[in-house]
Amino acid sequence: MSLVGLLVWLVVGGIVGWLASIIMRTDAQQGIFLNIVVGIVGALIGGWLLGSSINEGITVGTFLVSLLGAVILLAIVNLVRRGAVR
Repeated sequence: MSLVGLLVWLVVGGIVGWLASIIMRTDAQQGIFLNIVVGIVGALIGGWLLGSSINEGITVGTFLVSLLGAVILLAIVNLVRRGAVR
């Protein structure tokens, strides 16, 4: 992976994580670093669940799959937090 490819992953991961945090209303709790992590891990989860390949590049479809995976990840984190705290 080249440096440009890594930067694209980080930027797209940040955008996906940010959008997912807005959808799940956790945006005030996360910073840019967690948005990037959520976006990248969400892309892996979404790709695994829907059988999408990361090697397809960034398209509207892969972006939506990544967003879905990030929302699922944040939903699981919210369930774990609520269960442990309350």
